[in-house]
Order: sequence, then structure tokens, then C-alpha cells
Amino acid sequence: MIVTRFAPSPTGLLHLGHAYAALFAWRRARDAGGRFLLRIEDIDAGRCRDDFVIAILDDLAWLGLDWDGEVRRQSEHLADYRAALDRLAAMGLIYPCFCTRADIGRALDAPQGPDGPIYPGTCRALAPAVREQRIAAGAPYALRLDVARAMARTGPLAFVDEMAGEVAADPLAQGDVVLARKDAPTSYHLAVTIDDALQGVTLVTRGRDLFAASHIHRLLQALLDLPTPRYCHHPLIVDADGRRYAKRDRALALRALKAAGRTPAELRALAASAPT
Repeated sequence: MIVTRFAPSPTGLLHLGHAYAALFAWRRARDAGGRFLLRIEDIDAGRCRDDFVIAILDDLAWLGLDWDGEVRRQSEHLADYRAALDRLAAMGLIYPCFCTRADIGRALDAPQGPDGPIYPGTCRALAPAVREQRIAAGAPYALRLDVARAMARTGPLAFVDEMAGEVAADPLAQGDVVLARKDAPTSYHLAVTIDDALQGVTLVTRGRDLFAASHIHRLLQALLDLPTPRYCHHPLIVDADGRRYAKRDRALALRALKAAGRTPAELRALAASAPT
């Protein structure tokens, strides 16, 4: 049975781009007689708000989307992510990193990725005593995955994307990604991989902007003995100027469009016909 999901973060109101992504996943499940799940990715305690959660549920229901089972909220399942992190640590694949984003941006050996500088591994070779001293002193840090060591453990990996076919996974291109921080028990990469497995998601549908993330997720699946879903990285809808829709575009929030008199049927048609 096909199982898809829509997993917004409650850091703002849903906009037309969200509607497109939700409808895409919902239709794939419903057309195949499968299940459509809703997950709230609220691990960012500083930005996520309960009123946005309520708005997400209301907006999806107004659009005519239904979902199966209970809504999973990541903030209620931190123990799942902690267990996965502990397992990776036991394999010797996690290390603390004390570099700030500014440090990484200034690093002369930091390679450039699609979203900016890629972490060059500065703290990977720190002596254990130095790490312990900095942690004991209260220095903020992130926990990073030693991707090269992890790949040596798993060997070559691949995943299937409905748009691109079989893809050879290249996690090294993303650098040693963050899996948790001192004050945050998980990151997007770790949480989404665990959630998709625990929820039995068989088809991950999401925008092309997250294609690179799937290389890391495939590695985590192999390390943690998790099933590998199929993927479909669909086009992103853009406005007439070719810009992605964003939460800051308040005029395009579903609530604003509803207040302006647009109907659910109109918005569903608009999302389906928007430029990609």
C-alpha cells in the first residue's frame, strides 16, 4: 500500500506552495487507495507556535484534504531521535563541532554547496580531551555525522526518484551534516528519516529543493537499518517573476486568499496550474 505524508513546520501560515505540496502527496495516496499522513515538524521550539499548528489543520481541512490516523508532532517523540543518535554515537560516527556559521563562512577550505559553504570538517580531528574541555566549559556545539566514516561502513548506496530514476547516493557532497545541537535533540535530517520509517511512509513526495537532502537520508537509513522509501521530488511552484512562494508572502497565505473570497476549488486549481 502506498503511504505518503505532508510535513509542514508551524513557523508561519500555509501558502500556495504548501497547498501544492499537500495536494500532490494527498492525490498520490488517494488515487492509489493508500494512506495520507500529516506530520507537524515542530522541533524548532524558538520559532514554532501552536496557533500556527491550529491554522495548518484548519487550512488543510478547508482545502478538502483529509488524513489518516493521528497527527504526529515531532516535539512529542524526542526519545525516538535520541535513541537513533545514541546508536550512531555507539558506532563512533558522531562528533561535537564548536564552529559557528560565521566560522564556516570564513574558512578558506570550506567548499561551496547549493545553499552556501559546506562544513569543511574543522572539528573532526579535535583530540577527545579538547572536546571534553570545551563541553565542560559550556561551549555551544552541534553533533555532526562523520560522513566519510559512515560511508566506509555502508559502502555505495542508491535510491529511486520517480523524476530522476535510480540515483547513486553522494552524501559526501553535503559535508558532515548536523544531526543535533546542545540545545536541540535532533535536526531535520535525523528527525525526518526516523519519522518516515516509524510512520511506514513508502513514497516521500517533496520539492526539488530537498533533493540533495535525500542523499543524507539514504545514508542514515542504511546506518540505522531502516527501510528506504521511493522518492518523488516534484517541481516547486513559483510566481510570475519566477520566485518561490514563501511564508513571508502574506498576501499568498491561504488565510489571506480565503479572506479575499477565493474558494477551495479555485485554490486547488490554482495550485495545480501554477508555474513550475
